[in-house]
Amino acid sequence: MLRQVIRIDEEACDGCGECVPACHEGAIEIIDGKARLVDDRFCDGLGDCLGECPQGAITLETRDAVAFDEAAVAARVSTRPFAPAPCACPGTAAQELEREPAPGRGSDRVTSQLGQWPVQLRLLNPAAPYLADSELLLCADCVPFAVPDFHADYLRERTVAVSCPKLDDLPEIATRLAAILAQARPRKVVVARMTVPCCGGLLEAARAARTRVGSDVPIEVHTLDPRGERVETSRL
Repeated sequence: MLRQVIRIDEEACDGCGECVPACHEGAIEIIDGKARLVDDRFCDGLGDCLGECPQGAITLETRDAVAFDEAAVAARVSTRPFAPAPCACPGTAAQELEREPAPGRGSDRVTSQLGQWPVQLRLLNPAAPYLADSELLLCADCVPFAVPDFHADYLRERTVAVSCPKLDDLPEIATRLAAILAQARPRKVVVARMTVPCCGGLLEAARAARTRVGSDVPIEVHTLDPRGERVETSRL
């Protein structure tokens, strides 16, 4: 069929890899030092990757190509190995942290209950050992500022993935979550969100990821007001 797909100028491409995470369908890979469209079926022709190429090597063209295959894309992204950020920043390296014992009752000492690094969803490696069979806390990034006892109430014995459904790209959130559900198989997902309507996107991304990979992982939703009070708890 005649349709729009991306075209990559091999001579202009310097292999920086900035376009790879921008393609939510996993249609682009770095092969032999160059970005390449691996399969027409994975390209939806929307061009999200165009603005991410510093060299302007990616354009859209209309040509004869097989139809975009949403089912093939879902299968690909759910099993696709995590691609680290092109900058290879040391801050993105997966680390398992030793949690300090929680203080006894009556103590005013506060101890960190963070058990891993990094914490941002878009930087998490689905193959990281701390994600496997974990209780995953999918946390809106405003929640820790609102909940006074966030470490004790939410972080203890959980792995955390932080994201903002208003500022981050929702399809990317769902894709990252799908990869984690498929590879790490967490035993439970706790979604901690604020009462503001845009925060509902975090739950929708979790549900979409679960459907995409055919998972039956239970989802528990905690809705919190700006004072950190839990106003609703639901289970899906």
